[in-house]
Amino acid sequence: MGTQTSVIQTIDLCKSLPMGGQQLEILSKVSIDIQRAEMVAVVGPSGSGKSTLMGLIGGLDSPTSGQVIIDGVDITHLNERALTRMRNEKIGFVFQDYNLVPTLDALENVMLPMQFSRSRRSGAKQRAQDLLAMLGLDKRLHHSYKQLSGGEQQRVVIARALANQPPILLCDEPTGNLDKASTALVIEALFEIREAMGTTIVVVTHSPALAELLDRKIVLVDGKINEQRQ
Repeated sequence: MGTQTSVIQTIDLCKSLPMGGQQLEILSKVSIDIQRAEMVAVVGPSGSGKSTLMGLIGGLDSPTSGQVIIDGVDITHLNERALTRMRNEKIGFVFQDYNLVPTLDALENVMLPMQFSRSRRSGAKQRAQDLLAMLGLDKRLHHSYKQLSGGEQQRVVIARALANQPPILLCDEPTGNLDKASTALVIEALFEIREAMGTTIVVVTHSPALAELLDRKIVLVDGKINEQRQ
């Protein structure tokens, strides 16, 4: 399964949780293959397993069975220390709730992940400035989150997710809290990131309009892949 350019693979991925003396199946034998620099939407009704799949790909949770392969490395049985390192180096996370540190300004928030990466500490301020400028926030460097609009906050989050130059960006409802104008800016930013950096971008979304703009849709229904459309 997959080719040399595959950056995300799952093979027969299953996730279940105990509930009322039984096992509640959340994902069942989900196999996906996402190529480098591909932009993929994961869609489906609420409760279909979209966020669970995102958490497994990002190493935030462990599968009941099956494999997750990130950039050629099977992360399924890595210990927590190795998973933390993998997440820091390989994956940027963008969530619906911005999770910015309220005591830090935009620039400091973007610099934060680089403080935990030995290879990125040098030049962290310049890289943070460059990322914010790329996302149209060069005049907002020293604004706190309270001084930023929702769309600006989300673009700060995207810049922070890219701080360590990860090959993968995982976005869980990145436009869920935004108005139409801010949504358009965030979508434009994601396309610019792919173009400039060759980043693989996976977006969990309830927005059909956003999903249609991306390269491909993976449709989940009741924890199973219902459809993959190119």
